[in-house]
Amino acid sequence: MRGVVGVLALQGDFREHKEALRRLGVEAKEVRKPEHLEGLKALIVPGGESTTIGKLAREYGLEEAVRQRVAEGSLAVFGTCAGAIWLAREILGYPEQPRLGVLDVAVERNAFGRQVESFEEDLFIRGFSEPFHGVFIRAPVFRRLGEGVEVLAELSSFPVLVRQGKVLASSFHPELTPDTRLHRYFLELAGL
Repeated sequence: MRGVVGVLALQGDFREHKEALRRLGVEAKEVRKPEHLEGLKALIVPGGESTTIGKLAREYGLEEAVRQRVAEGSLAVFGTCAGAIWLAREILGYPEQPRLGVLDVAVERNAFGRQVESFEEDLFIRGFSEPFHGVFIRAPVFRRLGEGVEVLAELSSFPVLVRQGKVLASSFHPELTPDTRLHRYFLELAGL
């Protein structure tokens, strides 16, 4: 066992992330309250509805607890789709939407279109020898990248996988594929 990874379980596809971690032999812990973060070095924020995730995280006191742990460097975070939106410093067109603000990017929600325009595409991820199959559902795009934000994958010249320190964010849903390489990459980033 490599350690326990938290999965934010307020809304969205947290079960699929738990299953991906299980396939890697890693225990996943559902996080709904600040006290659930105790002892964790890593947290995954799933896709779902970014406004709902943000509002519930704020209401349950998780917003400030996660922000503090990330700022002190004791918690690695991986946000997928809506989770990536919640991590962003700026959400274009939605200045009042609750956000964590720990990733120095401006993100555009639904950048590739609405639900009916969802698609799948093979991606070339820096450091991966084989393409990674990306599932894009109402996917965001990272429009502005701050200093220290590195692009790990692009689609049509738009960044869709970025990293800043121990914060990782993807526009797509790696948990909806059998490929666990991106989850493994996050575990290594977290030191697990």
